[in-house]
Amino acid sequence: MGKGGKPEGGDGFGDASRDGVEQENMAAWLLGVNALKIQPFKLPNLGPRDVLVRLKAVGICGSDVHHFKNMRCADFVVKEPMVIGHECAGIVEEVGSEVKHLVPGDRVALEPGINCKRCELCKQGRYNLCPEMKFFGSPPTHGCLANQVVHPGDLCFKLPNNVSLEEGAMCEPLSVGVHACRRANVGPETNVLVMGAGPIGLVTLLAARAFKAPRIVVADVNDHRLSVAKALGAHEIVKVSTNIEEVAEELLK
Repeated sequence: MGKGGKPEGGDGFGDASRDGVEQENMAAWLLGVNALKIQPFKLPNLGPRDVLVRLKAVGICGSDVHHFKNMRCADFVVKEPMVIGHECAGIVEEVGSEVKHLVPGDRVALEPGINCKRCELCKQGRYNLCPEMKFFGSPPTHGCLANQVVHPGDLCFKLPNNVSLEEGAMCEPLSVGVHACRRANVGPETNVLVMGAGPIGLVTLLAARAFKAPRIVVADVNDHRLSVAKALGAHEIVKVSTNIEEVAEELLK
């Protein structure tokens, strides 16, 4: 999607339907620290390999919160107004002439990282490591907290009928847990320790269960998060102490 458009004033989500009189596409623009405003968001023209998606569900990631509160997340600094958000799903409204696997009306999850498709890593199938990656909501690339976005068709994945749009929007964070389990070779003989029961820790727990890990221990400093981890299937939970010796003793039980 690239940089998209600039804010032009106005507020409130409008109906950006292309039927009849086309109205402005709206998005949530980050304008400064703790300053978010709904403003028009001009989309690029639909290319032959692109799809136009009307977004129906967008998750709020910790990185979005960091940008909102601090105008930066690690080395990604917001230097000008931008649209936030990267966890999303929606309904296809229009497809480019070369897109054959999707039709208007399809429900899709969007992969938020747009790779160059030309470098050696992309050609090797390791496109997640593309040095030219443009990622929704990471400066300077605009995100997806909008009525509509134009996105590469090969990064839009049709959802099964039994997967809701809200669940589709969670495919991106869930993929982090799946990737972690694959990297760690989790299987029926692998005991797993998850450090932290935040959203990513919890989806990693769910992934480890799906990978048939026989024992999954989740550690955190927060009682409520630990209770959620237990409810989601953690075999054991550990309330982390500030005393490192106590932590080691608990984990080795």
